[in-house]
Amino acid sequence: MKEALYFKSSDGNVECGLCPHNCKIADGKKGRCGVRVNRGGRLYSEIYNRATSIALDPIEKKPLYHYHRGEYILSIGTKGCNLTCPWCQNWTISQDLDTPTREVSTEAIIDKAKKVGSFGIAYTYNEPFIWYEFVLECCGKAKKSGLENVFVTNGYINSEPFKEILPYIGAMNVDVKSIEESFYVKYCLGRLQPVLDNIITAKQGGVHIEITNLVIPGLNDSEDCFTRLADWVADNLGEDTPLHFSRYFPCFKMTSAPTPVSTLSLAKEIAKRKLKYVYLGNV
Repeated sequence: MKEALYFKSSDGNVECGLCPHNCKIADGKKGRCGVRVNRGGRLYSEIYNRATSIALDPIEKKPLYHYHRGEYILSIGTKGCNLTCPWCQNWTISQDLDTPTREVSTEAIIDKAKKVGSFGIAYTYNEPFIWYEFVLECCGKAKKSGLENVFVTNGYINSEPFKEILPYIGAMNVDVKSIEESFYVKYCLGRLQPVLDNIITAKQGGVHIEITNLVIPGLNDSEDCFTRLADWVADNLGEDTPLHFSRYFPCFKMTSAPTPVSTLSLAKEIAKRKLKYVYLGNV
């Protein structure tokens, strides 16, 4: 384990300051992400040098369609997540904390990226920001060695740690679950506004941004949801920001039928009124 960044300690308890949950954690207990633990009044990351997944992927798989098109990127992930979406498509590593990991080092990852001809490193598969200590270190070394850093993220991180890592990030695909705050509170046990704020901060910081919205029947598939999301992207990020509508399939705790392709087509039609680049995924 490695001592975590961004926490306060008091009387044996700790308050984690990494994400907007600001978990207050008793000795021996873990935060909501399941991978940051209080040991004797100090907060530690249990996943600092542990990975579940390493693969060479097309950049379009992230999905990023307007960034290093046609190239491959070394993709790495660990386990855990700070949101609890019941439809999670990667639940075996984000929610199952017993999933096996293997030891990695930042130097080995960077060396591997160069050997396989990758233009950079993508932090993906689970939520990369809860892997903060390892990812921050890897990002800095990668950028110094001429590699790009790409994040596929839910965007749920506090402003201070986000601004520290931001200068190393070249591109982000942010999964906006819904444009409704109530959706985040009910289904993800989180909040929408910090995600939107971080996206704007990243855009202002020169990061290439693409947005993904997983469309789930009966939950976030109304015309109003599609309209408001497209309006927000256009108004805050610009009409040339790519927006990906992704098809849901039954997974984890959700058993409802897959998203009809017709619903995705409607979402695209609505979003194209405001945005130049709208794509459908998982179809």
